[in-house]
Amino acid sequence: MQELLLLCGIVGAVAIGAASPGPTFLMVARTSVATSRANGVAAAFGIGIGGAIYTVAALAGLQAAFAAIPSLYLVLKVAGGLYLVYLGYRIWSGASQSFELTAEGNGQQVLDGRRAFWLGLGTQLSNPKAAVFYASIFAAFQSQHFSPLLNLAIVLANFTVEFGWYLLVATVLSSTRPRAAYLRYKVWIDRSAGGVMAILGFKLIASARQA
Repeated sequence: MQELLLLCGIVGAVAIGAASPGPTFLMVARTSVATSRANGVAAAFGIGIGGAIYTVAALAGLQAAFAAIPSLYLVLKVAGGLYLVYLGYRIWSGASQSFELTAEGNGQQVLDGRRAFWLGLGTQLSNPKAAVFYASIFAAFQSQHFSPLLNLAIVLANFTVEFGWYLLVATVLSSTRPRAAYLRYKVWIDRSAGGVMAILGFKLIASARQA
């Protein structure tokens, strides 16, 4: 019973974090509406894998690693910031490139499921706030004994929460109306998305320099 309560507490916290707007939401939303539902699902799967990786790292003592090696967190911030700036630049620079949707709803822009998966995984892992979020959750339960079975259940549950949420986002935003609206305002949507992504990246880099 105690382990079930621990699992529910951790998963509940992760669910709240997953639903919070951020780079991963922005990336899945644009991928789904601009290319295809399948690519959005692949990106969501990558984010779920990223959440599972952070869960394993947190169970292994990520918070302790940050405390013992402060520069590790700074490196993560700079690397994550540079990645987000790069993504922002790519989105912004492609804003003026027009494309049509086929009958199946797929854009002519080339983005296969494999690339979408790595894009989702990279966006999740490049977010240092996600790393600290996961580490903080498990630090709050550091006095508790986590059995191997509970560890496995936590990893699988966190993956399911992350993947499930972004699967919902991909499914909703890849429907007909959102896609039509995207085509109509593609330039402004892409430039806004790219600008926001780049700003988030620059903020991460600046926060690392101030630390």
